[in-house]
Amino acid sequence: MTPLDPAQLSVLRVRAAFTAAVMLVPVLVLESARPFDLVPAGAIGAAAALVLLGGALLLPPRRYRSWGYRMEEDELHVQHGVWTHTRTIVPFGRVQHIDVSQGPIERRYGVGTLILHTAGTRGSAVELPGLKFEEAGRMRDEIRGKIRQDLL
Repeated sequence: MTPLDPAQLSVLRVRAAFTAAVMLVPVLVLESARPFDLVPAGAIGAAAALVLLGGALLLPPRRYRSWGYRMEEDELHVQHGVWTHTRTIVPFGRVQHIDVSQGPIERRYGVGTLILHTAGTRGSAVELPGLKFEEAGRMRDEIRGKIRQDLL
């Protein structure tokens, strides 16, 4: 399997840091309210900060390493998952349309997400994040060309 672009690790780290900061706000509000004095001042906030910081430092590399993909002649294989390993095979004949997306954090690091929309309802969109934006566009065009060949 081909690993994601190394810049995706930075994207995952920024997202994890942002999530940790957002999750820390309610804890600090609760800490400042301190409806009871069972724990010393700052103990809840410090414990939460350590847990969130640990998660922000340890989880992104694991998530990054869990992703991989392989494009074959007529299908795309995508695997991911830290706890639950998922492997998806998308036959190009089932693809209805293809998107390439890029959010602000991804744009900063030059990566994007290839999204294959397939026929069906459950799991009908397969996302492959962490591709160089140019590579995602190239893959989109190559898959589109293969779909057109199938229609002829």
